[in-house]
Amino acid sequence: MSTPFYVSPQQAMADRAEYARKGIARGRSVVVLQYTDGVVFVAENPSRALHKVSEIYDRIAFAAVGKYNEFENLRIGGVRYADLRGYTYDRADVTARGLANVYAQTLGTIFSSAAEKPYEVELIVAEVGEAPEDDQIYRLPHDGSIVDEHGSVAVGGNADQISSYLDQHHRDGMTLGEALKLAVDSLSRDNNGGERTLTAEQLEVATLDRTRPQQRKFKRILGSQLSRLLDESAADASGDADGTAGAAAPDAEKDASDGADKEQKPEGDA
Repeated sequence: MSTPFYVSPQQAMADRAEYARKGIARGRSVVVLQYTDGVVFVAENPSRALHKVSEIYDRIAFAAVGKYNEFENLRIGGVRYADLRGYTYDRADVTARGLANVYAQTLGTIFSSAAEKPYEVELIVAEVGEAPEDDQIYRLPHDGSIVDEHGSVAVGGNADQISSYLDQHHRDGMTLGEALKLAVDSLSRDNNGGERTLTAEQLEVATLDRTRPQQRKFKRILGSQLSRLLDESAADASGDADGTAGAAAPDAEKDASDGADKEQKPEGDA
């Protein structure tokens, strides 16, 4: 019987983490942003059959990147957990924090188990509150750790570059149109610094809208509604640029006129 090669636990865990990170990086990115009325999820996803963003419970939604079959199993497990807890106790007892803890335990157990490969997934669990300061966003990497996020977060693809762009441009009190435009602009940037054009057919967009009168706050933005929001955002951006240029032009004309007057003024009147 041959003696197996010895690999230190630290090296084994590092290899598993690298394997999972490479799988996640191959997926298209997902961006989650807070805006004045809730939380918006924007994913680059041309498929209409396989969703990256889904509802979990009344005020809770789920987004993921990586292997679809793996994060779909996690989504179904989260829905079952939420339904059972809400039915057994109270609907208010189902929270994003509790769901994130359940996902963390599952991912951590799978990651540390030598019997199976780690999941190539990264999750976001978000809950909309009564006010913006009550919103909760949790990011769960492949190893089962939990990161409490605020404002904006990106996972998958070139997430570091997208997150840096979001940190620079995201602000509190953004409208849905402004948040959507920022999310699309961030997803449009590639690794080489160039920009692509993303259409409504290439995007999956959903919101947790605190202003909805019904108990379930999750809503998908599809088809003509999404196209209209994208067009309005582009028109607003173009209008702002034209307004800035228009304001600068009269100033330039005034400066030129003042300069001409000074040239024509007699030297004795100085």
